[in-house]
Amino acid sequence: MIRKLLAFSFVVTAITIYSNFGYACTSYLVTPGASVDGSSMISYAADSHIRYGELYFFGGGAREPGSYFQAYYRGSHKPLAKIPLPKSTYQVVGYINEKQVAIGESTFGGHSELFDTLGGVDYTGLMQLALMQAPTARDAIRIMGELVEDYGYYSMGQSFSIADPYEVWILEMIGKGTDPEMDAQTGKYYNNEKGAVWVAKRIPDGYISAHANHARIMTFPLSDGKISITNKQFNNLHEPGIKTIYAHDVIDFARRKGYFSGADEDFSFSDVYAPIDFGAARFCEARVWSMFKEVVPGMEKYKDYAMGFDLKNRMPLYVKPERKLSVEDLINFKRDYLQGTDFDISQDIGAGPWGKPYRWRPLTWEVDGKTYFHERTTATQQTAFSFITQSRRQYPGPIGGIIWFGVDDTNTTVYIPMYAGISKAPDTFREGFGSIIKYEEDAAFWVFNKVAHLAYLRYSLKLPDIQKVQAELENSFREFVPEIDKEALELYQNDPEKARDFLTSFSVSMGNYTVERWQELFRFLMVKYLDGNIKKEEDGVFLTNKWGKYPIVEHPEYPEWWLRTIVKLTGDKFLYLEGQPD
Repeated sequence: MIRKLLAFSFVVTAITIYSNFGYACTSYLVTPGASVDGSSMISYAADSHIRYGELYFFGGGAREPGSYFQAYYRGSHKPLAKIPLPKSTYQVVGYINEKQVAIGESTFGGHSELFDTLGGVDYTGLMQLALMQAPTARDAIRIMGELVEDYGYYSMGQSFSIADPYEVWILEMIGKGTDPEMDAQTGKYYNNEKGAVWVAKRIPDGYISAHANHARIMTFPLSDGKISITNKQFNNLHEPGIKTIYAHDVIDFARRKGYFSGADEDFSFSDVYAPIDFGAARFCEARVWSMFKEVVPGMEKYKDYAMGFDLKNRMPLYVKPERKLSVEDLINFKRDYLQGTDFDISQDIGAGPWGKPYRWRPLTWEVDGKTYFHERTTATQQTAFSFITQSRRQYPGPIGGIIWFGVDDTNTTVYIPMYAGISKAPDTFREGFGSIIKYEEDAAFWVFNKVAHLAYLRYSLKLPDIQKVQAELENSFREFVPEIDKEALELYQNDPEKARDFLTSFSVSMGNYTVERWQELFRFLMVKYLDGNIKKEEDGVFLTNKWGKYPIVEHPEYPEWWLRTIVKLTGDKFLYLEGQPD
């Protein structure tokens, strides 16, 4: 009885953690054969109401004996396990390492009772530890699988994007819950169900995939040692034909829990561990559909699924695009708010008179006993940081790996190229410069938030001014990169350290310059749109009257539909009476 009560208390703790954690991220996966330059690319957005936008940096090289990684739970910063590090680790810039292995994620949740409240490492720790140690995407999968087996998995269900210069994989993982038992000698509790169940699938070359907070792996080929292996067959990890890797007990555990009773070959990870419902489709799968439809003909047939109306017509895990994709394409996808569809959130009344494509939380709300919702789009106000990575086989790791990094809203951020070989982050982006509860005037996160929050007031009017500077910067970076690649490669062939210094100088200067330019933009917007007016300007220079003293001011009218809405809601309350004094 005591053990059952303990187990119940741990489950309650897990549900509390689960329900209090605001998760939502959008990730794209592009294989080398589907990209314009042969890059593997993944994207990620850290969408969170408590996260701060900064560029993480882990130096590589030899480690002191006894060095360890302190794991924390990302949802609360609760300390977890201290995990020993190997003698040497790789450098990590954001979420790409010097071997060009890159990892992103999105949380799908799944069965809340499977959260391991005694686990020693969460999903972020898995990502960081894998990047510090993995020379390939497959090794990252192995390391993550071994870590949860050794330390337990303190997280909800998670989808991971994992790329190297040659391959792109999706790994989906969920814990096994908490079956606590006390160690008589130490008095500490341990979990009899320590570990996680997971499946990883390689995206075929020439194809793309995406995930956005719902599990997407369904059926998969069972272990045969040739195209599919379990974690008990890691000796075959690097066999060229391997397309699937999974935890050996992923199906058996589901049977034990009563989630599944069919034939092994019919087992669907997503359907068993994270059953689809209206919210998962509308808030999550709709973001995948919105990206797929831009590059794949015929996606209209999945529209009703994505909108939550036909949950049986599941979208495929991966699709073949009709054209090859670039970094610029992925940046544009990150700025999606369902524009061009019937669900464009800049076009309904919730956007206000100035077409703001954001909805403050909560996503769902009740009126007269009925539950309603706001759309959840890829571009969202609570993004801490986001990125697109490139892993390019034609270059050495420090040059070939690039993380195009931005902070705050994807729609109003600037993606800056940070090479995997840089020796430090730009001061304005560095970890610890400001926080989500500490304002720093020159920190990139706060500078971009200033501009975004100013834009929220009259979005459709201010966005073109923001996009002008955004395009100026991003276009220049795309033009610079080929020249930087060329120069860095020449340096690298003679002196790798000089190449690293060169790359550092470039990325750091571009990062800091971008923040300076955004500060200028904030000052410009503040002056131009002060007090609801618009001061006329040409190329950033404000026009004045003929005596040069005062600005020429315009007063943009509210759109007619908004004025009609006011009349509909208020009747004759604001009716102007003819013949009365002004």
